[in-house]
Amino acid sequence: MTASVDQPGIIVRAQSGFFTVMTADGEIVAQLRGRLKQPRRVTDIAALGDRVRLSRLEDGSGAIESIEARSRVLSRKASLPWRGSRREIEQVIIANPDQAVFVFACADPDPNFRMLDRFLVVAESQNLPAVICANKLDLVVARDARREFGEYAALGYPVIFTSAKSGKGVEDLRQVLTGKLSVLAGPSGVGKSSLLNRVQPGLGLATREVQQATGKGKHMTVVPELIPLEGGGYVADTPGLKSLDLWDIEPAEVDAYFPEMRQLVADCAYSDCSHLHEPGCAVLAAVEAGRISPERYDSYCRIRLGRT
Repeated sequence: MTASVDQPGIIVRAQSGFFTVMTADGEIVAQLRGRLKQPRRVTDIAALGDRVRLSRLEDGSGAIESIEARSRVLSRKASLPWRGSRREIEQVIIANPDQAVFVFACADPDPNFRMLDRFLVVAESQNLPAVICANKLDLVVARDARREFGEYAALGYPVIFTSAKSGKGVEDLRQVLTGKLSVLAGPSGVGKSSLLNRVQPGLGLATREVQQATGKGKHMTVVPELIPLEGGGYVADTPGLKSLDLWDIEPAEVDAYFPEMRQLVADCAYSDCSHLHEPGCAVLAAVEAGRISPERYDSYCRIRLGRT
C-alpha cells in the first residue's frame, strides 16, 4: 500500500533494479513501477542523476512513478540480448550532469589522447561542458605535462593539473566541482577515486595501484553513485571506462564536435565534404598548415570512419 505520493527526488545510486533516491526526507530505496518497464527501450529507463517522482510505501521503500525528461546525458552504446539476438541501446552513465571532468594520468598509465578526443566528442554532442584533469603530475616534469595537454587548453577546454599524492591542484578541482552535478570519467588507474578522497577526506573510496605487469589499472568503483559534496553539489564516480562507443552520432556530424574544425566547414569546396580526401577542403588545408594538429585530425578520421 502507498503511504504518500508524488514525492520528487534524484537518483543517487543504482544497482540491480534498485534505485536510491535522495528526497527532502532523506534517501529512499525504490523500484520502478511495472508500467515504466513495458515499452521496448532504446535507453536506460532510469539512471544515475535522473529526476523522478515516487510514491512512499508503508514499509518505507518507494515506487518510482515517473521520470523527468533528461536535459543531457553522458552515455555510450551498449549491446544487449534481445529475442535470441542482440540489439544496441544507449547506456546512460549519468543523466542531467552540469559538467564532465575527464581524468587522465600524466603517466602510469600514459595519457591516451585518442580516448580523450572521443570523450570530448561525446560531451560536445550533448552540449555538456567538459573539464580535463591531468592527474599524477608528481610523476612527470610539470613543463612537459603542460605542453602535452596544452593543445586542449588552446581549444578552450579548462585543464587542471593535479596530484592526488602531493595534493597539488586539488583545491582547483574542488572549486570546479562545488555546487554542480559533475561526472568524473576516464580510464582505469588514473586516480579518480584517490582524487575524490583528496577533495573530500573521509569519502572512503577504495583505490588500487596500477598493476605493474600490464601498466593498466583495475577499477575499484563497482556501483555508480552520486556523492554529495560538503560545499554543495554532487559528483558521480564511475567505473573506469575502457571505451566510449558513440551513441546516436552520425559520421557527417563529427566535424561539428571538433572546435577547431567546425568553423572551417563552410569554407570547404563541397557542402558534404568528409574532410578525408576532397580537393578544396578547408580542414585538410588547416592540417597541412599546422593550424590543426595531426593527432587531433587522426582522432577525427578514426571517429568518422568508425574505428577505435
